[in-house]
Amino acid sequence: MTTEKTKTDKPKREKTSSKPVAAKAPRAAKQAPSVKTEVVKSRAAKPLSDIKETVAKAESLDNKIIVKTEKSNEPNVYEKKIDAFGRAYATGKRKNAIARVFIKPGNGKIVVNGRPIEVYFARPVLQMVVNQPFAVAERLGQFDAEITVIGGGLSGQAGAVKHGISKALTLFEPELRPVLKAAKFLRRDSRIVERKKYGRVKARRRFQYSKR
Repeated sequence: MTTEKTKTDKPKREKTSSKPVAAKAPRAAKQAPSVKTEVVKSRAAKPLSDIKETVAKAESLDNKIIVKTEKSNEPNVYEKKIDAFGRAYATGKRKNAIARVFIKPGNGKIVVNGRPIEVYFARPVLQMVVNQPFAVAERLGQFDAEITVIGGGLSGQAGAVKHGISKALTLFEPELRPVLKAAKFLRRDSRIVERKKYGRVKARRRFQYSKR
């Protein structure tokens, strides 16, 4: 006869570790944000003047981060540039026109391509555009100008002469630069005619559509 072995239920032994269980350390307090993150947050909330002061004074005890973004307070120095004949020379551009301008102290005589301004620019509006730099700088009738202009039409040439006179005035009298710069006369106007597109009459003009 076969005898079956009976399994006796034995109590399970509890696993005991010989190492002492260390008490859980309390959860560390949330670290304060570093100076770098504070500076980033302040950029979104504070104006630009306060940001510069905050960034310049920022110091971190951990990483020792010191950021300096303030530029030197020394003003830009612009020199007076005059040739041997006592003239200031500058080049002005507008659309496809290029103007070479020579100015010197005088009675306000402006000659364009060998002709007086009243003859070359017959329209009063174009004459006003040419004299705008002198009017803004309060130098009307105090400078003579000898100008050579090529390319473009009369409107573009008047703009090029205006740009050249403005630049020449800043070279003759650097003190006039802030006034002319505030009037945006020293900036080259980059607007030009948009090119013609294939399949169209002009840049955007389409051919006339006929349904029948």
